[in-house]
Amino acid sequence: MKKLFAIAWKDLLLKFASPSELLFFIILPIAFTFLLAGGTPGGDTDTRIRLLVVDEAQTALSAQIIAQLDASTAIRPEVTSREQAEQQFDERRASAVFIIPAGLDVAALQENTAETELMQQPNNINATLAERAVLTALRQVGTAVSAANNAVARREENQPFASAQEKQAFFESALETATNLQQDSPQRVTILQGNTPDQVEYDPRANTSAGQLITWVFIPLFGLSELFAYERQQGTLRRLLTTPTRKATYLLGTISGQVLIAVLQMLLLVGFGMLVMGLEWGRDPAALLLILVCSALAAAAIGTTMGTFIKTSSQANGLSIMLGMVMALMGGCWYPLELFPQAVQQIVRVLPTTWAMQGMLDLVLRGGGLAEVLPEAGVLLAFAAVFFVVGILRFRYE
Repeated sequence: MKKLFAIAWKDLLLKFASPSELLFFIILPIAFTFLLAGGTPGGDTDTRIRLLVVDEAQTALSAQIIAQLDASTAIRPEVTSREQAEQQFDERRASAVFIIPAGLDVAALQENTAETELMQQPNNINATLAERAVLTALRQVGTAVSAANNAVARREENQPFASAQEKQAFFESALETATNLQQDSPQRVTILQGNTPDQVEYDPRANTSAGQLITWVFIPLFGLSELFAYERQQGTLRRLLTTPTRKATYLLGTISGQVLIAVLQMLLLVGFGMLVMGLEWGRDPAALLLILVCSALAAAAIGTTMGTFIKTSSQANGLSIMLGMVMALMGGCWYPLELFPQAVQQIVRVLPTTWAMQGMLDLVLRGGGLAEVLPEAGVLLAFAAVFFVVGILRFRYE
């Protein structure tokens, strides 16, 4: 056991002899995962167009206009000061700015003196959409006021008001009623959503997290071939012949050490996906650990077999990167497999990356558990068994 630990510790020190190794171990995988997934979690985020609103009136009417804007499905009002709004507009960080000037109230509407201001960036589609949303909100508010004015006129024709206070009170009551009726009005457009399932199960965060995890972990495990070639070139393996260390002990220590490092890297990337990207990797820890370990074993087995055919470490390094990238691409780590031709989808089932990707997506995308990932885990273990047998039988010290 001490020999196994010593061999694994030696490989760990060799792997992280240069601080730059951390760049490929955790920094670049996290950066690529974050950027390719589109940043922070989506799903519940508000995707409406941002509209800066300057409310200088601070009246019930201006609040009602902003409420109507907030109910829009196209734009999202963001109330700010005039100075900040104009600064963002001048820097072209805002498509449009809607200004509600001081003095805008119901009395101004009744007297037809109410005015608002809308600043738009030229030739900007978002600004055009913001203009239509603002006009719709103003029209809805104006319609309620018009209805209240009509109610006041009809009442005055039938029964004059005793005082201006009574007239104003009647108007406010009619305005409230008109606003409520407007909000409770029946939906004029009926939206029917088809229930035909999408042929492509895709979530940019889930697919990118799983795909980058496989890509950045499989390549170093294929790099076991480089480790074997390097030690063969340096004469380390030859010197093992002078010690009581058996071939099985050396291989077990080397492979287990690399697999443990790979699983640790996977868990770090999984933790990033959970904490930063909001992914549900931890729904079934047993299933997650199973698919991670099986994936690492399959990749390590291929690296072991490659190490018995490759002569130099430079050849092993180049081939590991190339093979890892190709397997990741064809295995659906970069694009959903459903986008590939049907024939290609069947051919790539001979790649371990395909099964690793499907197993991880069963967990993080489809909400599966241990039972759902057992087929993929079994196939990955079969890959590991076949390639380990070939690699061990062909292994030579020189």
